[in-house]
Amino acid sequence: MSNKFKAGELVEVRPAAEILATLDDTGCLENLPFMPEMIPYVGGTYRVSKRAHKTCDTVHQTGGRRLDNCVHLEDQRCDGAGHDGCKATCLLFWKTDWLRPAPPDARPNDDSGPVSSSDNAALEALSRSVVKNHDPETDDFVYRCQATALYDATQPLAWYDPRQYAEDLTSGNTTLRYMLRVWFFHGLHKLMGLGIGYGLWAKLYDALQPRVGGFRNPFRSGSVPDTEKTPEQILNLQPGEKVRIRSHDEILATLNGANKNRGMRFDAEMVPYCGKVYTVRRRVDKIIHETTGQMIDIKTPSVILDGVVCASEMSPCRLFCPRAISSYWREIWLERVESDSTGSRPDQSPAAQG
Repeated sequence: MSNKFKAGELVEVRPAAEILATLDDTGCLENLPFMPEMIPYVGGTYRVSKRAHKTCDTVHQTGGRRLDNCVHLEDQRCDGAGHDGCKATCLLFWKTDWLRPAPPDARPNDDSGPVSSSDNAALEALSRSVVKNHDPETDDFVYRCQATALYDATQPLAWYDPRQYAEDLTSGNTTLRYMLRVWFFHGLHKLMGLGIGYGLWAKLYDALQPRVGGFRNPFRSGSVPDTEKTPEQILNLQPGEKVRIRSHDEILATLNGANKNRGMRFDAEMVPYCGKVYTVRRRVDKIIHETTGQMIDIKTPSVILDGVVCASEMSPCRLFCPRAISSYWREIWLERVESDSTGSRPDQSPAAQG
């Protein structure tokens, strides 16, 4: 029986031969692929960040989905090296059959990758053999990764199923205090959506939320008329640079009524990071489309910031999702700061408060 690892536990990634024994001829276990980007972690010891007992459906947009026997390890994100340089930096999913409890004297490390062996070579060959295929009808390449396969590797999960929230708590994914705070403001948002007494509920939200989260109502809409083109700014930001995220009001001035800037949506989950300082992690100019599997070029390049991820505390039907998807930021939403400026560190992000 697979282990139910909890957040904070140390685990070892099993040797290549043991992982290979769990995979079918498509490199999957329970429809979830073992990807070539995971090879460097084989044999290493790492800490569980969250139990991935549920996730969000970014393929068909159906809401929450349930997973079996799966975890996320601390900040282990796909670097796209095995998928032609996809820049999405998705959090990796690890089946617990690919892991085992670490010895009592073990310490987490990031540099204990696999030694050369026939088993490692076979695991890499299998994981790479099904990464991309040519579609003769469109003449495009279609990629497969954990993100594109996630719908088939999961089951439906109703937002009102109480068992998921019990597991959020018992797994160590979140705390009761944090959960109650999220549910309280989620309830206020639902009341605002009724259209009756909107002003009252919005004022209550604005009065209470800054005391615990530091931001006002995150569900406001942009002010650029739909008949006009949203503004653009090019900063040519590079990894390692420090930036301050502009205020929510400043960002709203760059968005249309659908809260988009040149096709990219500014989500409510991004509001808690406004006004804080972060480090640029990478530029994003191409990602794999999770529905079609095709590589798409982002016409107006954006950036990903260290520690800035979706915390799923304001997303209906998928509260407390542990997937921690990286947020994409238009450069017009950011401003450069000096390298010695102080500000929010990645471990101060909303996602880390759970």
